[in-house]
Amino acid sequence: MSHGRDYLGNPVSPGSAATLAAIDGFIGGFLGYDPRILEVLAAADGAPGHCLANAYAGWLWMFAESPAGPVNAVRYLARARAAEAGAEPREKLVVALLARWIGADVDGATALADQILEQWPRDLAALKLHQYLNFNRGNCPEMLRVALAALPAAGDVAHLHGMLAFAYEQCHLLPQAESAARQALALCPTEPWAQHALAHVMITQGRILEGIGFLEAASGDWDGLTSFMYTHNWWHLAVFYLSEGRFVDALAIHDRHVWARDRNYSQDQVGAVSLLARLELAGQPVGDRWQQLASYLATRHADVVEPFLTLQYLYGLARADRPEADALLAAVKRRADEAPAAVRGVWADVALPAAVGLVAHARGEHAACRAQLGPALGRMLEIGGSHAQRDLFQQIYLDSLVRSGARVAAQQLLEERRRAEPDGVAINRTLAGLYAELRLPAQAAEAAARAQRPQA
Repeated sequence: MSHGRDYLGNPVSPGSAATLAAIDGFIGGFLGYDPRILEVLAAADGAPGHCLANAYAGWLWMFAESPAGPVNAVRYLARARAAEAGAEPREKLVVALLARWIGADVDGATALADQILEQWPRDLAALKLHQYLNFNRGNCPEMLRVALAALPAAGDVAHLHGMLAFAYEQCHLLPQAESAARQALALCPTEPWAQHALAHVMITQGRILEGIGFLEAASGDWDGLTSFMYTHNWWHLAVFYLSEGRFVDALAIHDRHVWARDRNYSQDQVGAVSLLARLELAGQPVGDRWQQLASYLATRHADVVEPFLTLQYLYGLARADRPEADALLAAVKRRADEAPAAVRGVWADVALPAAVGLVAHARGEHAACRAQLGPALGRMLEIGGSHAQRDLFQQIYLDSLVRSGARVAAQQLLEERRRAEPDGVAINRTLAGLYAELRLPAQAAEAAARAQRPQA
């Protein structure tokens, strides 16, 4: 048995070399999106008396983002609690955090993460989890606060600068986000979360060709990443392609990368939903891909773990005309009535009307989509997801404005969007049609000219 510290210098109770290596693998895999994160499950099963290994295995199950997550995590929580007598104080807090997380007490879980970080500021797994939990409820300033607090102790770690970059970006502090991302990449040129954060900055600033070049050059680093990070960074490249009118290339990314890894995983599923929807909204037919995707989404017919995820499962099922869409919409309605007080407002006032509106759009009921989805858009931050991801909901709303004849409202929103994406092909094609209908031929011609770029 050996003991000592994890690779970041945090105390770890005694365990076999294999167990401690798996703990390091979990931490490094969590921070760097490395598949080594999965090794902690076998390590915990092989060492049921090791407190931290089992606590981290419970964390891993919670990242499944499914109803099965807490059910499976409870078994590891029980083992971790049984082993607390010989555990380090930090490890006991990690166990307590898991218990709060399983119990859906996000405030309690983040308070424990804060307690860990106050005493062990290089516990970057606790920091990453803190950011994750706050990201899921739209608390971007908290994401930034905890990352900044760790800088004096962990400024030598590239992953911290990647986390800092994304937090800055989500707070709309784009110059600081780019600086932090480039600091991360200076320390580790393949740091995937920093690459991801920089992609966010570039798309937000309309640096489309630069973003394409950056991500295409970085894509050779992605094959060894976890399914989420691999598919998500490819998704970002597809979004840049869509702006350039490279619809065929974006569809190829869907087929070869976004929908080509773990088709049962939440994040891979919503990435595919989002990309197919954006392709259709840009005018690109997607064939029978909705039906293929929905065969995996069908198991989500009662999944209301996270509203951001649920809304996209729902849209995918509705676009495929699956009966599970009605079952999931009914589950959202129940959740809006029965959720704990801390999250009931998000489900009742944001997720439910958005869900009704998304189903309406998927079924071609555009006036109903406008009426339901529109009022919810201003509070979408509360359901989680990034700016770039939540933009899908505004695109769907805009499509319903256009299709239901609300030309003035559509023109206003589209011109606002064009500030960040002045030459976006889909935006300008839609504007050209709108201006023609609004009897503004000069503006229609200008928009049509901006949209003229050859498709690859």
